[in-house]
Amino acid sequence: MAGHLKELRITAEDRPGSLAKVAEALGKAGVNIDAISAQTSGGSGDIRILVADTAAARKALEGAGVKVTGEREMTFVDLDDRPGSLAATAKKLAEQNINIDAVYVVGAASGKKQLAIGTSDTGKARTAVG
Repeated sequence: MAGHLKELRITAEDRPGSLAKVAEALGKAGVNIDAISAQTSGGSGDIRILVADTAAARKALEGAGVKVTGEREMTFVDLDDRPGSLAATAKKLAEQNINIDAVYVVGAASGKKQLAIGTSDTGKARTAVG
């Protein structure tokens, strides 16, 4: 599924057109957004995207005047699509004192959901859910 994706974090103004500017820059550069999360607070927007080619995404965004504030690896896990699957995985991470700060559904097939999980320690998280 999507285990090759990385997360880019973008700070934008909380105003009409901010997300359009991000999406347009990536679209023109041929960069696909595989997953996205966005929220606003205090006049600022926090946009997080998962993409396969972070170098091309950064170049396109920065060329459009969009501020990229972070990049990181994610932990990918395939879960059974049933109640309690996420709880079991989150518990494994908590037992290793690993904080989860982002979760994306990046794929679904054959009774499985693939999640991309952002954590305080990606290497340790991968071992914990391995």
